[in-house]
Amino acid sequence: MASQLALKSRINSTTSLGKIFNAQEMIASSHIAKARNVALNAKPYADAIFDAVQALAAHSDIDHPIIKTKDPKNARVAVLALTADRGMAGAYTSSIIRETESLIGRLESEGKRPELYVYGRRGVSFYKYRGLNVAGTWEGDSDHPGVEVAEEISKTLLGAYMKAAKDGGVCELYIVFTEFINMVVQKQRVLRMLPIELVRQTPMGGDGEVPQEGIDASSDPNQVVPLYAFEPSVDEVLDAVLPKYVQSRIHECLLTAAASETASRQNAMHTATDNANNLIDDLTRKLNASRQAAITQELTEIIGSADALNKEEE
Repeated sequence: MASQLALKSRINSTTSLGKIFNAQEMIASSHIAKARNVALNAKPYADAIFDAVQALAAHSDIDHPIIKTKDPKNARVAVLALTADRGMAGAYTSSIIRETESLIGRLESEGKRPELYVYGRRGVSFYKYRGLNVAGTWEGDSDHPGVEVAEEISKTLLGAYMKAAKDGGVCELYIVFTEFINMVVQKQRVLRMLPIELVRQTPMGGDGEVPQEGIDASSDPNQVVPLYAFEPSVDEVLDAVLPKYVQSRIHECLLTAAASETASRQNAMHTATDNANNLIDDLTRKLNASRQAAITQELTEIIGSADALNKEEE
């Protein structure tokens, strides 16, 4: 059995860790409501511009990079992974990395050449430590992302998408993030943001296919597609819509990922606090048993010594 001094030391250190875990849980609890509201408030704008792009994509006579791939022979694709800047969030970052690696494997099996972009210090450290090539990185405030970082990311990715293949441009844009469902459930999602296509929606995780953003072809085959008149021209209108579309979608993903990160941290710290308390209880029982054993041993030695003295006197 471990010594009482060692048990007391472990109890003290575990108690200190438990206080840290509890503090982190309370901080995350105070932030989760705001993060959730911010994500929900940004959704109407993102949905509105996405609906507009969906309607534009229904025009089969439009030839624009937002709808059609510029160069089908270009095998480069951009993959953006949204991870966390700080730890103590359970499996939040590792789940994103695992989903990203799975997506990269699927793309490579299709003969494509993924180029990785990473947001979040934890993900950047993971790939840099392993010496993997990362095309672009962003760090800072993953739990409170602002419009500025969304604009910076969208400009970088859109610039890579609009480049010619000979200049290192990409033909597709994917984003891997964690969607906030509720305080208990957060799901890793993979979206193909560009180009937009009229596709039949595939449920996430059903057959391994990546869901694409576009109009659900199975919703209503007789649905009347609205007609638009473009002024001054189709290309100028879509050139103006494309940056706003990409930025709004990336910003929405950043916000819902931030809410998911905060919820994951709260759940992880709650579990860690419970585990610390359980460990303290177990160590306290062992300490009490050690004390009882020491007292019993001392009593036995005293009684044995008294018996020996009595025998000597006799």
